[in-house]
Amino acid sequence: MPPPYAAGPHAPAPYGTGFHAPASYNTASHNASHNAAYSAAPPQAPAEHTAAAQGVPRTRGGHPEQYEAGGGWGGAPVPAPPRGGPRRRGGPAPAPAGPRIPGQRAETAGGPADPYASVTDWPDDAPAQTPADAPGDGGREDRGPGAEEPGSPAKGGRGGKGRTLTGIAAAAVTTVLAVVVAGQVAEDRRGGTGTTTSDRDRADEEAPASRSDERQPPSPAAAPPEPPIYETLMAARFSIDPKMKGDGKFEAVPGFDQAPGKGRKVRYRVDIEKGLGMDGKLFADAVQRTLNDNRSWAHNGAMTFERISSGEPRFVITLASPMTTHAWCAKSGLDTSVDNVSCDAAFSDRVVLNAYRWARGSDTYGPGAMHAYRQMLINHEVGHRLGHGHVNCATKGALAPVMQQQTKSLKIGGIQCRPNPWPHPGS
Repeated sequence: MPPPYAAGPHAPAPYGTGFHAPASYNTASHNASHNAAYSAAPPQAPAEHTAAAQGVPRTRGGHPEQYEAGGGWGGAPVPAPPRGGPRRRGGPAPAPAGPRIPGQRAETAGGPADPYASVTDWPDDAPAQTPADAPGDGGREDRGPGAEEPGSPAKGGRGGKGRTLTGIAAAAVTTVLAVVVAGQVAEDRRGGTGTTTSDRDRADEEAPASRSDERQPPSPAAAPPEPPIYETLMAARFSIDPKMKGDGKFEAVPGFDQAPGKGRKVRYRVDIEKGLGMDGKLFADAVQRTLNDNRSWAHNGAMTFERISSGEPRFVITLASPMTTHAWCAKSGLDTSVDNVSCDAAFSDRVVLNAYRWARGSDTYGPGAMHAYRQMLINHEVGHRLGHGHVNCATKGALAPVMQQQTKSLKIGGIQCRPNPWPHPGS
């Protein structure tokens, strides 16, 4: 049974001196370890006075005798009275309230005493202290019921270091879990659904291994439509007022088309009336292709035609509105208002093609033969410029001569002929 206490664990000592009981120390090696710990930890104030237990020998001055194993004052060690609770390892005890009275320094044979040995910790590999090794001050918590018995091996193994590593590992795990949960919550808020990562993984596992068969290949981007080819445009009809009147001003179609043959070269220019709304480039291409076709006036290398947009041409092929056409043809004594036709204005350099006929064709050819009609229109009027007059069909059912007025009729003198756009159709 532990000896009785005077008046609690921290009752004042019955003597009136201002000194503490000297702290007990271990061997020199133990002092060295405590001194190393002291250099890293701040000093702690000495503990308050405690009452000496009954039956503990006292020295002169009323202080209790204390013994250390193997040195100090010699003699057999006296077990220290148990305190109220278990000894706390790993750090200094909390300082009690109230003023602190400095204790007496004691020196041992091993060297100067360490006043802070009671608040430093043992190294991890040090053996458990016995009651004789434990300091006698009140800096550590007192032993209580169920505390370790003196001399029993210390529990906890490596002590503070193990607890520190365990705490770091627990903090790391907590941090990782917090980051994962926060990421899932943020993803759910963005997506607006309650699907978690595990749900998506499960869905991926249940889905077929390959979904390529279910997916349709992306359709290739639609290529831009190609511009209409020459033949398509030449076969199309255009809308125009049969009594349209332009401003009578012309402009040359820009560009140059070199003569492709080796015959006599005939240079010409292509003009189009401003505000007509017709495709001048298509008109110029049609003239150049038609005149240099071997079925046309360039037959067998008789001549070759070259289009220019500046300089001095031999003639100017002009596309004009119906009213402008009538005005220019009238200058040469020709009335084109009847049947709304074209002419070679012989008293000028212009071969005038009526835009109405160019756009709409004629009943003799019909809407399905616009390309052939336009070729006939070019060849007929240029033929006049080249010196050819009108010629009528002489054989029933034969091809009409290109210089016949095919726009007006294919039946002349009771002889019905077939439409024909070329001067040399059999070539």
